[in-house]
Amino acid sequence: MITEEKYMKQALRQAKKAYMLEEVPIGCVIVYEGKIIARGYNRRNTDKNTLSHAEMIAIKKASKKLGDWRLEGCTMYITLEPCPMCAGAIVQARVTEVVIGSMNPKAGCAGSVLNMLEMDGFNHKVKVTRGVCQEECSQMLTDFFRELREKKKKQKMAI
Repeated sequence: MITEEKYMKQALRQAKKAYMLEEVPIGCVIVYEGKIIARGYNRRNTDKNTLSHAEMIAIKKASKKLGDWRLEGCTMYITLEPCPMCAGAIVQARVTEVVIGSMNPKAGCAGSVLNMLEMDGFNHKVKVTRGVCQEECSQMLTDFFRELREKKKKQKMAI
């Protein structure tokens, strides 16, 4: 198994934790010098907090672990392309590289709607790799939203 796949599988494990909480299943790990130093998964509904995205949680943990807000030399593995908030935080944290599982055509800011990570105007550019374990990352999201629609349909029918 190549390195990107190995770490993306760990991000998928985090996404499964979100899934179990009935959160949108997005997971993230941050790797520094060949070791996972931080993990995160989506917890917006659980925490009742807009900022509780997988990437934001992992960035906070990685900064604490390294004792610095700069995450230079770190690679972030995310199961879904980051939103504008997370893409901005990734640039601000000076993350060196981001590896993405599935793209997000409705809200992604690593090439789908915008490409904040590789934008010339910012003081930091992030190296981006797309499509690692894409099928598995996409399928988890598809399954989650299908189940959510079915659940809502059953609730409507019960009324």
